[in-house]
Amino acid sequence: MPATPNQIQEIVSGDEVAEEDIVERIFNAVVEQRLPPGTKLSESALCEAFGVGRMRIRRALLLLSSREVVELHANRGAYVASPTAKQAREVFEARLTMEPTIARLAVERATEAEIVNLSAHLEREHAAHHHESRNEAIRLSGQFHILLAQIASNAVMLRMMKELVTRTSLIIGIFGAPSVTNCRDDDHEAILHAFKARDGQAAANLMAEHLRVIEESLDLGNRNSGAVDLVSLFSKKPA
Repeated sequence: MPATPNQIQEIVSGDEVAEEDIVERIFNAVVEQRLPPGTKLSESALCEAFGVGRMRIRRALLLLSSREVVELHANRGAYVASPTAKQAREVFEARLTMEPTIARLAVERATEAEIVNLSAHLEREHAAHHHESRNEAIRLSGQFHILLAQIASNAVMLRMMKELVTRTSLIIGIFGAPSVTNCRDDDHEAILHAFKARDGQAAANLMAEHLRVIEESLDLGNRNSGAVDLVSLFSKKPA
């Protein structure tokens, strides 16, 4: 079968978008709640937005599906994953089981340089909240939890945390009020103080309470939704 015009352009263009870049940009849009749960990911719109052929878009969507960010439905296409209330409770159950341990291990294993880096990250969180940069605040709040798993130096936990943070962003996008971000930065500040005090148990306790507060802020009987112009969202190259 001859190549389509888009596929030919993809082959000859020096500015073609790499598959990994497409995956990363869609992933970030989901985590930052710019791409709501249940949004249909039209192949034609994504082809136009990224300037690539359908095969590259399909491979990117398949990779996102393997990360449970996208759901693929036969004869219907691809959609941003849309967790149910039951799945939301399961995600928080998993996080409450694992993250206090991650926080304790991170305190025990953190170097002084890692604590300094964590403090700098929190300053960026504060700035995002102060300037009402909601998307940036959401991204940084999720990254805080991933940083703790990196500091804990457990590859299995880190991989699971990346998945759970993404799922939590989807859940908040569905069940949270429009003004809600993933985390309160003052809770993160308290956890940072536990790092500086080298008090692993305090960090674990604070993390458990932090996660309960997030879960309690959700209305699991309500579902938010919204339409998105994929071409407008992804046509502009990231800064």
